[in-house]
Amino acid sequence: MGDSAREKTYEAVENCLMKKTRVISTIAGLILLAVVATGCGTLTGAAVGAGSGAAIGAATGDTKKGALIGTGVGAAGGAIYDATHY
Repeated sequence: MGDSAREKTYEAVENCLMKKTRVISTIAGLILLAVVATGCGTLTGAAVGAGSGAAIGAATGDTKKGALIGTGVGAAGGAIYDATHY
């Protein structure tokens, strides 16, 4: 393979990689935008759930488990709220 053929091959590979990178970056940006736009209620629900779960857990003797369970339940509740109110 001559030098010019190699250069053309490297250019083709570079162009392909640049296109892939651009497409992946665009998709990642759109996914991030969607998460931010729809995740407000989920994040708020998780925070409130963690606080209330920790309080309930403290009363029953296991603060960590209560906070974890409360976070999960709060996030699920926030996601359901977001899905039904927008």
